[in-house]
Amino acid sequence: MSSVVATYILSALIFLPALGALIVSLLPKDNKDLIRFTTLIVTILVLLPTLLIAIPNGPISFDIAEPGMQHVVNNSWIPTFDINYFLGLDGISFPLVLLTAVISVFAMGASWSIDKYVKGYCILFLILLAGMMGVFMSLDFFLFYIFWEVMLLPMYFLIGVWGGPRKEYAALKFFLFTLFGSVLMLIAILMLYFNSDLRQLSPEQLVTANVKLYDLDAEINNTVANLVHEDGTSFDDEEYLAVATLYHTQLNDSVHPTHTFNILALQQMGQLPTQYDEKGNELLFDKEILFGKTIQWWAFVLLFIGFAIKVPAVPFHTWLPDAHVEAPTPISMILAGVLLKMGGYGIIRICYPICPDAGYDLAWGVCLIGVVSMVYGAFAALAQTDFKRMVAYSSVSHMGYVVLGLGVWSATPGALYDSTSWSMGVKGAMFQMIGHGISSAGMFFMVGIIYDRVHHRNLNEFGGLMSKMPLYTTFAMILFFAGLGLPGLCGFIGEAFVVLSIWKFSMVFAVIAAFVVILTAGYILWAIQRVYLGAEYKGPNEDEIVEIKPREISIALPLCIMAIVLGVFPSLIFRYMDATIDNQVQSLSTWTDEVKTPRLQALDDENKAKELIEAFEKLGQENVEANKQVLFVQPNEIEQEAEEQALVKIEDKLQVSLPSD
Repeated sequence: MSSVVATYILSALIFLPALGALIVSLLPKDNKDLIRFTTLIVTILVLLPTLLIAIPNGPISFDIAEPGMQHVVNNSWIPTFDINYFLGLDGISFPLVLLTAVISVFAMGASWSIDKYVKGYCILFLILLAGMMGVFMSLDFFLFYIFWEVMLLPMYFLIGVWGGPRKEYAALKFFLFTLFGSVLMLIAILMLYFNSDLRQLSPEQLVTANVKLYDLDAEINNTVANLVHEDGTSFDDEEYLAVATLYHTQLNDSVHPTHTFNILALQQMGQLPTQYDEKGNELLFDKEILFGKTIQWWAFVLLFIGFAIKVPAVPFHTWLPDAHVEAPTPISMILAGVLLKMGGYGIIRICYPICPDAGYDLAWGVCLIGVVSMVYGAFAALAQTDFKRMVAYSSVSHMGYVVLGLGVWSATPGALYDSTSWSMGVKGAMFQMIGHGISSAGMFFMVGIIYDRVHHRNLNEFGGLMSKMPLYTTFAMILFFAGLGLPGLCGFIGEAFVVLSIWKFSMVFAVIAAFVVILTAGYILWAIQRVYLGAEYKGPNEDEIVEIKPREISIALPLCIMAIVLGVFPSLIFRYMDATIDNQVQSLSTWTDEVKTPRLQALDDENKAKELIEAFEKLGQENVEANKQVLFVQPNEIEQEAEEQALVKIEDKLQVSLPSD
């Protein structure tokens, strides 16, 4: 694909919703149906390019065999600080872009129940869609952060204006939690940016990272201009490498570091062996800054907290139940189906590739957070009497599988650097995000359908809906069983892969993760029993309970079909992510073998040497003093005998052989 076509397609996914918001703002506010249909058409137009990319063997099809970035757009935006309009798709981002487009269409279809300030609602909805697309496609850290923040205000107002009775409280809580995470992310971004240096990368790494090469001087600009083909297509690898080599030479002539926001370049730097300057000081992200921890260690912690808030993982989850309960149904669909996935995306795209040293050290902590989220969310869901709050806590539990799968760093020396289990965990986490995006959006839609009729969500007052709404009940059971993780539906594959992947890492965690499936079955089946299979309905507005409408069927039916199809044919999703995830996991496994293990060995040797010296000095001195009191020999003979005895004791203790001299 030519760079011009790629620019148009990927930019359309972001700016078409923004243009749609502008068009909607010009429509008369009293014509609500026109506003709704215009917004729906815009979401469908956003969906179409993603479907064209997904369809095999087309002119813009996604290449499933390519592990790197595709359809790359890299245009200079703020060249002074190397900030670029840098977009791309790979096997990690594209499935989530496709999910975002699909769920947005269904959420807009569910928005016909919104009758207050329809024009403002639709404008904010489209701005939110633009921000979500930008997050998943941005490869410039500064641009990524802008789109991350763009989502904040629309969601705040969509909850705060169109939400339930406690909407202001829920919206403010969402805003403060997300803003807190954003501040931590910004600190980490600045830490990484001001310690980055493109001079440390080779020309091949500059090419792999799609670094902007023609911002340095006129000579490189002219070289690039001559290598761009007349039809606008990008020059081939050899030509690109030639320019990168020239660019690399120019970089090395500079006495100052060349900082970058390029996420792919930061990934390359994070996985380099420790670099030193001429004075022996660590370069890049291996400098110690606080409590003996490095820049990348603290960056990982800050970024992980920021993304864990969005997941959300325990203990950063408390904003989610309130936001879900008070948000209108279509916004709950977006929140559960797409926004939560941005946390998992950030962890897999940014945390581990850029900060692998900290990711390795904190693997047990990440996995523990995932397990605690799974168990806590399941028990909390069991305790709920509010139908929507129960589904909200189920999201906390299900997203715990995502955190657990991403944290399974099983490519260790003890496992002979076998990356199979880790790859399975990451793929399971990715599939869990897709499957949960479908099932959770469907479950919230099902709750919204009955709430629009009876205006309450008390589980203890429901009952007998199957006899009153048999078609609705059929759709609801399919989607709830998908959330349960029933084999043959979309919720099973991801959870199964995560449980299998954790076994080599920790059998205890694997057993707990498998046990959570029982808890999930408990709250799902109990809810189905109380709502759909109970003896009779006991709540208010019983006369309003009528069968599902055609518009509602047009949303529920495709969601059910997707839940079944992805459960039976998971390869439809795995085919897009396999090459990219395998490449990333293998790269980090190689880093573990070639960089992390020697670091750990050197640290172990250093600690053992310190222990040896301390033990030698202590035992040697004790023997000298004791022998001086008992034996009448020369002091030098006493010291020699004491040293020999000390060496024997140390050898026995440390099980090492020491030189006699």
